[in-house]
Amino acid sequence: MKRTLALALLLAAFAPAAAGLAEEPFYKDKLALDLSAPLPGPDGSAPSPAKALSLSDTEIGTLKSGGHKAALLWHGGGDWVNAVTAGAKARFAELGIEVVATSDAQYDPAKQANDIETAMALKPDVILTLILDPVQGAAALKPAVAKGVTTVLLSNPVQGFAAGRDYVGIVTDDIAGMGVAAAALMNDALGGKGAVGFIYHDAKYFITNGRDNGFRATLEQKYPGLVMVDAKGFTAEPQTFDLASAMIQQHPEIKGIYVAWDVAAEGVVEALRAAGRTDVKVVTYDLGATNALDMAKGGSMYGTVADQPYDIGTAMATLAGYGLLKKPAPAFNTVGLVPVTKANLAQGWEGSLKRPLPDSVAGALK
Repeated sequence: MKRTLALALLLAAFAPAAAGLAEEPFYKDKLALDLSAPLPGPDGSAPSPAKALSLSDTEIGTLKSGGHKAALLWHGGGDWVNAVTAGAKARFAELGIEVVATSDAQYDPAKQANDIETAMALKPDVILTLILDPVQGAAALKPAVAKGVTTVLLSNPVQGFAAGRDYVGIVTDDIAGMGVAAAALMNDALGGKGAVGFIYHDAKYFITNGRDNGFRATLEQKYPGLVMVDAKGFTAEPQTFDLASAMIQQHPEIKGIYVAWDVAAEGVVEALRAAGRTDVKVVTYDLGATNALDMAKGGSMYGTVADQPYDIGTAMATLAGYGLLKKPAPAFNTVGLVPVTKANLAQGWEGSLKRPLPDSVAGALK
């Protein structure tokens, strides 16, 4: 019951009130989210650690003899997605599964539907994907599922799909944990006191809704010195420059801005730089070279909560093996997280993305 209530609250739509004064909460009602309860999967399944997934030597041998093909059909691009792809490809190589297609939907559900249709012409046995729109994505994936294609989902559910029937399982972050960690970073950045702006993902999207609400609830419940004075939603990454520009103009008292993910935060950092607001600190999720460079230089990007995208890719490929073998699999699988600031940027980058820090960022750290 507790988990069901937590999930319902976590997925509730944002309904911000009119902007208030800096000393008053932006929201009239606090988010009654139980931060101690693990976030279940979209079907209510308890989270299972992705590192627990395994295949025996005999099972791997069976997969290697199968001549299977896989398509990696992603929602977007960037360093994070590249790391997921690298992890999946490395694991598929171990399993003897050939990757025949990769795609970037550029956060466009219509393009994603076309990507799926195009990939099906290559007759893949496996699809790994993050579905952008749960309804449109369901329509696009149904023909593949009907043909018996083994499907593994990244983060987001698909409307009407059931684990073990239409897809093998979901792999994602410790969603609530990332929100809690991001709030702790903001508290550190502002020294426990100050006005905060909240730039959230204004769409029905399991992972971002969960992280956004986890951050908000943690601020409200654990850090009373941090007051959310403005909230603005976006649906496309390029919107965040204008949103941040308007936010700091309307609320010059803001000292920290939360953004739903790394690439979207690039526009916020750019807006702060253009306005000369070097005093405002930004907190987000995931790692990317642009914001990492700003962090290394001591700019507006104070910190990010990084998950383990390489491990996500590895786990997704392993789950695909479960599906091909008809082996029962956990429905909801999560990876770990690490808060990253300038102090541990190199270690956090390498641990999360499984590759060295870019030379430009490493040089800036020196």
